[in-house]
Amino acid sequence: MSYPSKKALLNWAENYPQLWNAGDKSAWVENWHSVASGEFRMLDPVGTPEKRGFKECCEDSWDLFQPRVKFRIQPGTLFVCANEVAWCLENHFEGPDGAEVQFSLETYRFGDDGSVSIRTYYRVPAHNNAQLGDIFQTYLPDNSQGN
Repeated sequence: MSYPSKKALLNWAENYPQLWNAGDKSAWVENWHSVASGEFRMLDPVGTPEKRGFKECCEDSWDLFQPRVKFRIQPGTLFVCANEVAWCLENHFEGPDGAEVQFSLETYRFGDDGSVSIRTYYRVPAHNNAQLGDIFQTYLPDNSQGN
């Protein structure tokens, strides 16, 4: 088995925010499985405990974040280099003062065995943050101060 083709990775990347924003979990899951059917490992964000398995890396994140956060890959920031994908993701959500955007840098390395390794970089909100602190109390319970 070889890692996904550039065409497959570009298709996955294009569908990633579209399916997320549409709230179509089953299609979003299928999109993932079109490029990665093996082991999932994720540092989200880098510097926090590693998550493992599709459920913890993808499905749990969907259930927690999708209802409140919408995605947009910032134009010009999608890169596919061999078996790796990188982008700058705009994370849109409603805060107490209206619409807000936070950015994350995200990298994905797809293995020839169907595995994927995900690394993200973003500022973690403190648990008392008015916008997303309540979500991070669940997502990163040991990181109450954020970064």
